[in-house]
Amino acid sequence: MDVRDNVKSKLDLLISIFTVFFKIGAFTWGGGYAMLPLIKNEVVEKKGWISSEDFIDGIAVSQSLPGPIAINIATYVGHKLCGKLGSLMALAGAILPSFISILIIAMFFLRFRDLKLVQNFFKGANPAIVALIASAVIDIGKSALKRYRELIITMVLFLLLVYFKIHPILAILISAILGIILGEKR
Repeated sequence: MDVRDNVKSKLDLLISIFTVFFKIGAFTWGGGYAMLPLIKNEVVEKKGWISSEDFIDGIAVSQSLPGPIAINIATYVGHKLCGKLGSLMALAGAILPSFISILIIAMFFLRFRDLKLVQNFFKGANPAIVALIASAVIDIGKSALKRYRELIITMVLFLLLVYFKIHPILAILISAILGIILGEKR
């Protein structure tokens, strides 16, 4: 393979990264968590760009960084594939649809927001958003919770978060401490 072929294949991959994340960004409502199943489907299952374990690691890294999880995971995947340039292409692909949508909405929404059709559209989209987020939770849970101990810790933390309203950072700290205490010896 000569230099031109190598450059062309890298350019093709960069364009593919942009296209995949642009498509996901354009057709996902509900924010980052609703995008996770679509991102996993594209980059793990269809394209085979990264493994399921790498995807879970990317989610863990993405959640620990400031900013939207979908943008962080897109940047992570882009970087795994093509370094800094891959990160930029994934980032651009993921945010451009939202940017374009916001511009269009800003131009027209104030004029049409009181129309019953527009209000019903947004009300109708809400169940799909909840379903996408629930799907992401179940999918990630299947990949990340491989032992009963992890499932029990997850359920206890869920109860603490929902019923006792503990702070999410406290839940992460509890889980991290339990991971250190109960972790496997290597």
